[in-house]
Amino acid sequence: MQLPQVIPLFDSIDFIQIGNPLVNQHITQLSLGELDEAGLVFELATDWLFEQKYNENNYKAYRSELTTFLHWCFDVIKLNVSAIGRREVGLYIEYCKNPPTELIGYFNVAQFKQDKASGERTPNPSWLPFRGKKVDGQILPYVLSDSALKTKVAILSSFYSYLMGEDYCEKNPAQMWLNKSRFSSKQKYRLNTDDDNQLAFTELQWSYIMSTVEKLAKAQPELHQRSLFLIKLIYSCYLRVSEVSARAGYSPVMSQFKQNRQTGIWSFHIPKSKGGKSRSVAVSKALLDALTQYRIYLKLSPLPSSNEQHPLIVRQKAAGRGREVGAINANLGIRQIREEVDKIIEIAANSIENDGFIEDAQQMRGLSIHNIRHTGITHDININGRPLSHVQADAGHESIDTTSQYLHTTQIERHESAQNKPLDYLQGIE
Repeated sequence: MQLPQVIPLFDSIDFIQIGNPLVNQHITQLSLGELDEAGLVFELATDWLFEQKYNENNYKAYRSELTTFLHWCFDVIKLNVSAIGRREVGLYIEYCKNPPTELIGYFNVAQFKQDKASGERTPNPSWLPFRGKKVDGQILPYVLSDSALKTKVAILSSFYSYLMGEDYCEKNPAQMWLNKSRFSSKQKYRLNTDDDNQLAFTELQWSYIMSTVEKLAKAQPELHQRSLFLIKLIYSCYLRVSEVSARAGYSPVMSQFKQNRQTGIWSFHIPKSKGGKSRSVAVSKALLDALTQYRIYLKLSPLPSSNEQHPLIVRQKAAGRGREVGAINANLGIRQIREEVDKIIEIAANSIENDGFIEDAQQMRGLSIHNIRHTGITHDININGRPLSHVQADAGHESIDTTSQYLHTTQIERHESAQNKPLDYLQGIE
């Protein structure tokens, strides 16, 4: 059987955010087939790697390991990254212990080449993911040392921790494999999810987010009416950034808002989510009002029709490019939406800092768009009192245990609620 070529996916740190046409074409082809999450995973992996920009050695090690793992997922086992479990991680480790000889190299090769004349950068087909050894010209049997194995799993675990923080997956299969392996007692190799990834904005912080985006929408409606609707939508429906942004194979449209003919109640339908699942999220009256306000600004009817293909989050018209506001498939992509929300969070953090809440401002600057989803879930459970089962369904959690993690009570609240607990519920009943 002929092995698929390993295509380097991530250029050096100076070029990673620019992107590469050949890599983009490869990922798009994967996304349009059975690996419909490939585009989203590539976006997330690129962002994760870019966070390593201040440590060049980490960046080089991480991108090589990540390229090898994604090659195995996409080309060898043909599974979406969200479908990988502890068993699959074990299979990947065995693959890395005994790689195909055709994928073992014996000298350093750059992952991308640059044409001296045109300056164009292309993936280097000579790069191979595994490194073998030669002594006096003789090839030695390939061996993956314990140290290299632990490093490989640690990097993979760190990547899955990031994916969990971005709500792409709910479990870390690399950590699960490590916990059951012979290395489980070596605590220094065990990695935990970054707590900041699961944080919600406090009620005070959230009030500043909302007041900030409301003011921006009034002052600059051409820029921030969509920002106001976007933030309300993510908060109210607990949406992931991938569910409101365009990518290969998915471009959200207005008709995803659907009205039940019998009850008249509206919901937001997500045809593709992580793991290829779909779900419908209940829409509150407040969000329906926000949708109406946004659509009226766009000069549309107050509510969408059942087959309306108008893009959900329209990009602004770019001068000289001829792209009209509201053109079909003119949705913003993941990176553009993240950047827009990050700017609003920064403005809100500046505002709360100016009012004397220094610690709140510092914490807010460490949060991002996926924390808005956590905030919506947390507020609905702990403030609005929605049943866990309802929140679980709307959030798309596989297990109610995941939803239960959003239950928060303070020591004072627990003490107060315990004051009047009876020992005998039949006491006093005649």
